[in-house]
Amino acid sequence: MAVVKDTREPQDNVVVRTVRETRSELRKVVWPSREETTRLTIVVIAVSIVIGLILFVGDSLFLFLYTQLVNLVS
Repeated sequence: MAVVKDTREPQDNVVVRTVRETRSELRKVVWPSREETTRLTIVVIAVSIVIGLILFVGDSLFLFLYTQLVNLVS
């Protein structure tokens, strides 16, 4: 009977392999510059304010129409 040696390399721990792959992928990321980050943050804040104002105006309009309808029925 012949003895067969296992020539495979031992498998890495799942956690160790995940950390290595994550670090490898993070090295490939192209991070934005400080100026680009600042500019995009300002754009996000501005768009959020505009959408908030649109929702406020729409809500106020529907509230006004609702109260007028309730007063008309009463």
